[in-house]
Amino acid sequence: MRVEFGKIVLRFLGLASVAAVAATSMAGSANAGERIFDELRFGASASVQSGRAGEDGVFPEITALFDPFGYEEAVGWQQQLLHPRVHLGTSIGTSGEATQFFTGFTWTVDLSEKIFAEAGFGGVIHTGDLDDNDDGPELGCRVLFHEYVGAGYRFTRNWNVMAQIAHSSHADLCDGPNDGMTRAGIQIGYKF
Repeated sequence: MRVEFGKIVLRFLGLASVAAVAATSMAGSANAGERIFDELRFGASASVQSGRAGEDGVFPEITALFDPFGYEEAVGWQQQLLHPRVHLGTSIGTSGEATQFFTGFTWTVDLSEKIFAEAGFGGVIHTGDLDDNDDGPELGCRVLFHEYVGAGYRFTRNWNVMAQIAHSSHADLCDGPNDGMTRAGIQIGYKF
């Protein structure tokens, strides 16, 4: 029963993300001159887990954010929470560790003109070990939940920097071990 519920939740999140990205693409093609991405981010992270479940190396990251729900027009933190953006990205494994491909919803709230907080929730597909691993996390299943929180600073209207911590695991919804992956890092963003 746990496995079926987890599959249903992850399929829903995946379909919702695909629908939001498709809506963004259609809206962009309908209006000449519209941008495809709301924001692009580039950065790197590292594992914050210790012991056998820790991961070696640095993980280069690329994330694209889309605005199909009108975040750009939202005024005040209450409206910002009601208008999430959609994220799509990857965290590239080095030193033989897992690469992640993730998607989901991102909620960004302005704390001041320059400072913002952010949280995201969705799903991830990874290339890591599922079980019987002597080094690195045992992840149990190929599709996991993915969530993150972060805080950032805007240098200009277009450029920002954000520190974040992200976690991926299956929340015991599939059989097998659930060491999860927890990584912290910095990203530089360019908002179009």
